[in-house]
Amino acid sequence: MDNVLRKERKLTKRPLVLAAVILAMFMGAIEATIVSTAMPDIVADLGGFSLYSWVFSSYLLMNAATVLIYGKLSDIFGRKPVLIIGILIFLIGSFLCGLADSMGQLIFFRLVQGIGAGAVMPIATTIVGDIYTKEERAKVQGYLSSVWGISAVTGPALGGLLVEFISWRFVFWINLPLGVLAIAGLWLFLHENMEKKKPEIDYAGTFVFLISISSLMFLLVEGGSKFPWVSGKSVLLFSISALAFILFIWVERRASSPMMPFSLWKVRSILIANIVSLTTGVMLIGISSFLPTYVQGVMGESATVAGFTLTAMSIGWPIASTLSGKMLLTIGYRQTTIIGGLSLILGSVLFIFMNAESGPWWAAVSSFFVGVGMGLTSTAFIVSIQNSVEWDQRGAATAANMFMRNLGNTVGAALLGGVLNSRLQSFLHNQPDEEMRSLSVDSINELLGGKESQLSDKMFHMLQEGLAGSLHAVYVVVCIFAVFSFLFLLLLKKGE
Repeated sequence: MDNVLRKERKLTKRPLVLAAVILAMFMGAIEATIVSTAMPDIVADLGGFSLYSWVFSSYLLMNAATVLIYGKLSDIFGRKPVLIIGILIFLIGSFLCGLADSMGQLIFFRLVQGIGAGAVMPIATTIVGDIYTKEERAKVQGYLSSVWGISAVTGPALGGLLVEFISWRFVFWINLPLGVLAIAGLWLFLHENMEKKKPEIDYAGTFVFLISISSLMFLLVEGGSKFPWVSGKSVLLFSISALAFILFIWVERRASSPMMPFSLWKVRSILIANIVSLTTGVMLIGISSFLPTYVQGVMGESATVAGFTLTAMSIGWPIASTLSGKMLLTIGYRQTTIIGGLSLILGSVLFIFMNAESGPWWAAVSSFFVGVGMGLTSTAFIVSIQNSVEWDQRGAATAANMFMRNLGNTVGAALLGGVLNSRLQSFLHNQPDEEMRSLSVDSINELLGGKESQLSDKMFHMLQEGLAGSLHAVYVVVCIFAVFSFLFLLLLKKGE
C-alpha cells in the first residue's frame, strides 16, 4: 500500500493539484458571504422578501444532507471523479442561479448548487491528506486555512462591488471560471489508483434525515406567517419531523456504515463540541444572512458598506483562530472556549442595542466580536475532538462536528427567517392606518437595492421601523443561542 501511495504521489503534480484544491475551496468558502451581501438587491429585483431565508435554507439543506455521502462515495470511487462531479453540479447550479427570474426559481437552483457544494469542502481537504505526508500536512493545512480567511474578507466586499457596479447575477457567475480551472487541474494532474470496494452508503438514514429537517424547516419559516403556530398544519409538520428524527436515530444505530456515528457522542468533550457547533451555527447564519439587510434596509447604506460590516467578522475569526492555538497550550481547552463564549455573548448583545442611528461601525464592531468568539471556539473544538479519539476515528469525529455546524446553519436560516416574517407580519397587521395594514412582508422589497420607492415617506419610514423591530427580534434569538452556547461550555471538565 505504501508503494502505491508513493507511486501516486510521484505521478501527481502536487503543487498544481494543491492550486486546484485551493480554487475549489475558495469557490465554496466565498459562496456564503458573497450571496448574503447581494441578497437585499436580489430581493429588490426579483421580489418575494417572504422567501428570503429559503434562498439560504435550500442550499444549506442539501449541503448538510450530502456532505457525509460524498465522503463515502470518495472512498469507493476515488476523490477525483466524485469531486469533479460535485464541482460540475455546483457550477450548473451557479449558472442557473444567475439566470433566475423569480425567487422560486432562485430557491430551486440554490438547491441544485447545494447538492454540488456538499462534495467540495470534505473531499478537497481529504485530497490534501492523501497526497502529502504526515510531516508536510501541517504546513499545507495552513495554506487551506488561509483560504477561509481570504475568502471571508474578500467575499462581502466583492459581493458589494459586483452588486453596486455590475449586477447581482455575477455573484453566482463568478464561480464559473474558478470551477473550470479547478476541474482542469484535478483532471490533468491528480492520479489515483483505486481498489474497488463494496459500496456502504446509508441511503435510509439520509432519506429520513431529509424528511425530518425539511418538515422542521417548513414549519419554522412559514409558521406564524402563512399559518398559525397552533394549527393542524403546524401539528402535522412537527409530528412528521419528530417521528422521522426518531426513525433516523433508530436507523443510524443499526446501520453498518451510519451517516451519523452516535457512538462518538459518548465522549463528553465531543458531545459538548457538537452541541455548541449546532448553536453557534444558528448564530452564524443569522448574522451573515440578515446583517446586510439591516445595514441597507434600516440604515440606508450601500451594498458595499453592508459587505464591509460582514468583513469585520471575517477579520476577527482568523485572528482568534491563530490566538486559539497558543491559548490552548497555556490555559487549556475549557478556558479558551469560555473566553470565546463570552465574546459571542458580547457581540450578540451589541447587535440587540443596534439601531438605525448606530451606523455601520456599530454593526462592524458587533460582527467582529462574534467572529472572535467563533474563531476561539471552532479551533479549540477541532483540536479537542481529534485529541479525544483514536486515529481511525478522527475523520468520522471531525466530519460529525462539521455536519452539526452545517445543521445549525440550516435550522438557523429557517428559524430566524420565520421569526423575521412572523414579527414583520404582526407589526403590519397591528397598524392603526388601514393603508399600512394593506402592506405585506414582501413590501420590504421597496427598502432594498437602492431603487426609488413608490411608497409615500410615511409608509417608507413605517416599513423601516417594522424591519428594524423584526430584525431586533432575530438578534434577540441569536443572543439566546449565544447564552446557551456559553452554558454548555461551562459543562466542560476543568483541566480540559
